[in-house]
Amino acid sequence: MPERLVIALGGNALQSKDSAPTAEAQLEVVRQTARHIAEISGRGYEMAVVHGNGPQVGRILLASETAKEVVPPMPFDVCGAMSQGYIGYHIQQALKYALSARNWNCPVVSITTQVVVDRNDPAFQNLTKPIGGFCSKEEAERLEREKGYVMREDAGRGWRRVVASPLPRRIVEIGAVRLLWDHAIVITCGGGGIPVVENPNGTLEGVAAVIDKDFAAELLAEEVGADALLILTEVEKVAINWGKPDQRDLDHLSLAEAARYVEEGQFGVGSMLPKVEAAMKFVRANPGKRAIITSLDKSVDALEGKTGTVITFA
Repeated sequence: MPERLVIALGGNALQSKDSAPTAEAQLEVVRQTARHIAEISGRGYEMAVVHGNGPQVGRILLASETAKEVVPPMPFDVCGAMSQGYIGYHIQQALKYALSARNWNCPVVSITTQVVVDRNDPAFQNLTKPIGGFCSKEEAERLEREKGYVMREDAGRGWRRVVASPLPRRIVEIGAVRLLWDHAIVITCGGGGIPVVENPNGTLEGVAAVIDKDFAAELLAEEVGADALLILTEVEKVAINWGKPDQRDLDHLSLAEAARYVEEGQFGVGSMLPKVEAAMKFVRANPGKRAIITSLDKSVDALEGKTGTVITFA
């Protein structure tokens, strides 16, 4: 029976820091990403793909706010839905071509996905999720004064705006994902999903937040009974003492080891920490399964046990 896999794509799989922040440049990066995903599919894995949207939703929001004298600005949840649509379209197009080049006629579909969060989640009082591009400290201070944004330094890479990042509770369209699973590669929970809360009358209402895509991918992996959660980022392995002379890359982490390093503050809040925590959550709920954190270009090798950081229950 084919192994079921949920893949969480990091920002570097969508946009290169060395290219212009345009749709055209993004599509070119996504085409390269699609080759790796197609290679995984060609190895016989069944899969769903989850992607981030931090820079993209930030730019959409900025464009909307900049044009507010001409057209009313879009609510934050709508900006998230817009990013989900165009990123999903890019992945669909590029991945279908990459699969066809390998004579693999597998449909690729993207689903506009809502994810329920708790309106009382403490995250709404403690903003941590970075969105948009990086800027200098001086520019961050200006945005705080003029726009009322909350800006924070992000792992030594610059300053970014942060918003609430509540935990995902329920994937609204999970039934459709399950129906499509045996027939297509599904792109779902894009950007972590469009965050919505449930009203007493059963209706759903969008909220201003960004759900971490790694936690959304973990919830999806649980809901579809995935055998593995593959979190792809910029580095080949998780490391402790990052950027220091005694940095050490990790081949394997047990739950206990991972918890100890989290307690020590070894992982950046806006970067590696949510990936490790999502991996821990998956293996805690599925003791016989594994989560893998590695880079996009090492994804196939990592699935074969040749590299990457593997997180297991023990």
